[in-house]
Parts: sequence; C-alpha cells; structure tokens
Amino acid sequence: MTTGTAVPTPTTEGEAADSSIGGAVRAYVDKLRGGDVGSLPAVLGFVALVIFFSAMRPDSFASTRNAANLLNQAAPVIFIAIGLIFILLLGDIDLAAGYTAGVGAAVLAVLITQHHIAWPIAVLACVATGAVIGAFQGTIVAWLNIPSFVVTLAGFLAFQGVLLLIVGEGGTIGVTQDTILSIMNKNLSPVLGWVLSAIIVIGYAAIALFGSATRRRAGLPVASSAVIGAKVAALAVIMIVVTILFNQERAVNPAIKSLKGIPMIVPFTLVFLLALTFLLGRTAFGRHVYAVGGNTEAARRAGINVGAIKIACFTIGGFMASVGGILFASYNNGVSPTTGGSSTLLYAVGAAVIGGTSLFGGKGRIIDAILGGLVVAVIQNGLPLITQKSGIQFIVTGAVLLLAASVDALSRRRSAATGR
Repeated sequence: MTTGTAVPTPTTEGEAADSSIGGAVRAYVDKLRGGDVGSLPAVLGFVALVIFFSAMRPDSFASTRNAANLLNQAAPVIFIAIGLIFILLLGDIDLAAGYTAGVGAAVLAVLITQHHIAWPIAVLACVATGAVIGAFQGTIVAWLNIPSFVVTLAGFLAFQGVLLLIVGEGGTIGVTQDTILSIMNKNLSPVLGWVLSAIIVIGYAAIALFGSATRRRAGLPVASSAVIGAKVAALAVIMIVVTILFNQERAVNPAIKSLKGIPMIVPFTLVFLLALTFLLGRTAFGRHVYAVGGNTEAARRAGINVGAIKIACFTIGGFMASVGGILFASYNNGVSPTTGGSSTLLYAVGAAVIGGTSLFGGKGRIIDAILGGLVVAVIQNGLPLITQKSGIQFIVTGAVLLLAASVDALSRRRSAATGR
C-alpha cells in the first residue's frame, strides 16, 4: 500500500478566509464588478442627498421635526411601491396602482365618516377593494394575455372615474377616526422607542444566527461570527443614533403639545417589511415569482402555474396600494378626488426602480421600495426648501429615475457579460 500527501479538501482554510470580514468585503466587491449592484446606488444617493440638503438648509432640512415629516411623507408611496415590486418582478407594470389607493381610501372614508362603520370593518373593506381590483386586472392579464400596460392604463382611467363618483368632483371626505389618524400622526413613547430598537437589533441577530446554522447544517458556505457581529454592531449603532435623535423634543411649543419618539409609521412599516420579505425569500410562492420573472416559459415548463402567480402578484399589488390609501387618508385627514393621483404612480414606480428593482423582471426585494421611497421623499422634501419652481423638482426627480433605470440596464448587461 502506498502513501502520499492527501489532497486538501475545500473546507477549513479556504472557507475561513472567505467567511472573514476581509473575505466578505472582497466577495461584495466581486459581486459589484459582476454587475450585481443591488441597493447600493439608492443608499449612496440617499446619503449624498441628505448631506447636500443638510448643508444647503441646515436649519430647516437637518432637523428631527423634518425627518419625522419626511418619513410620513414617504410612507404612502413606499407602500404602493412595495405592491408594485411583486408586479415588476414578473416583468409587468400596474399603472392603476395610484388610483387603486385612492379608491380604497375613498371606501374607507365613506364607511367611517358617512355610514359610521367601525374602523376595523372599514379597513377590511378598503384592503378588500384593493385586492379585488388587483385580482381583476391580474386575471385579464393572465387569461386574455393582454399586456399589463394596456390593462392597467385602462384601469388608471376607469378607477380615476370611480374615485370621482365616490368622492364627488371638488369634494372632500374628512376622516377623524383616532386610530386611523394615529398611524401617520402619532409617535411611540421614548421608552417604547428603545424597546423597538432593541427588538430590531436582537431580532436581526437571531435571524442571522439561525440562517447561518441552517446553512451550516446543509453544508453551505456561511459567514463567520465576525461578519455577523459586525453587521449586528452596525445596525445597533444606527438604531441607537436614530432613537436618540427622534426622542428629542421637536415640537414648536412643547408646553401645548410634546412631540417626542419614533413615528408610529416606523413599526407599522417594519411589520409589512418582515412579512413580505419572508413571503418572497422563504416560501415556494416567492421562488415561483422570481422564476416567472426570470424566464416565463422555463417556469411554465417546470410546472409552475404562471397564470395563478400573475393573479396573486396583482392581487398583492392592489392590496398594498389600498394600504397606501389608508396612509394617504391618515396623513391628509381625509380623501379628495386627487388622492392617489397626480404624480403618485410615477413616484411609486420610481421608488421601486431607484431602490434596485429591475424593470425587466426577476430582480428585486421589498427593502428596495423603502430605500427608493426615501430617496424620492428626500428630493420632494429638500428641493422646495431650495427652489419653489416645481419644474426643477420634476426634472430632478425624472433625472434620478432615468439614472436608476440606466444603472439597472448596465448592471444587467455586465451580469450577462460576466455570466453571473
């Protein structure tokens, strides 16, 4: 029997190097070079815009009062964009999403204000309206094979008319129900703010460790404890800074009404972020959505019910648009014929694309809508402080959207060239 030097297996040393912090950084750089930029442009854009507007208007923009207002201003568009992500992942579009939000909000306002229905029932009716609208459009797209652009363009016009019929031209339906108004106008107490921050950090750490253990049992590469610890520490620092800032007094006259704490919209958004991220990333349905968006014919041949997936995604899109309508009603204390109209749809699509969701389908995450929505909100919030010319505001927002779409196209081209 002969003996020789054993051939090293690709385990300990190589994996340790790759799972270190330095290895994680190198892997991320390689991913960027391969064309997978993810949400990096949105993050860099958000930071750059915040620094720019803070330098230009330190007294008005760079204040905790304005930061809280910015979050509330962004929320309705973010929720509509979250629903659009499910549709964009298929390579489709929903041009009626804005007016779906408006119709849902109108149903809510009519039931609460005019018919004095209990708010939980009114909310259920609102989201059911959005879901039905989405399912109706999705069914037409899936069964009749009509392009979603045409179907939802018809919906854009039709549901604008429905909104006018419900509210009345030039009319407004006020909403005074405390629970609805609290979503966009109340804050957590300072103590609850710290509790929320702790839950976020501990929850993220638990999910990261559980995911690492699951991958290790499956024999897959895992990040080192140092990498996980660095991510948790970074999140902890961010949450501590955010909580300290929002727990400061930001009321003009604290003697009349104190304004402290993290806005209520933050935990409200986190619930949807976690639930829908799990749906897309950890379920068979989510894998089917990405498969259909990546290659519809291949997904069909693999046994995926493409029509059912499309209907489900449009239904979720309508549901989330109606949640955005609830936020519009809460923020504006009512519903008007323009609720969900004007530039709402453009901003929602822009938020999804700027955040990193591809217009070509198959690529996107729920967090993209939040990051992109914040970028859009910063532009909407900061530009009026510098110039009152709405033309400039539209031009800048359009340029940012075009830049995001260009980054998406270039990254896909780079990914195809590198085979990633």
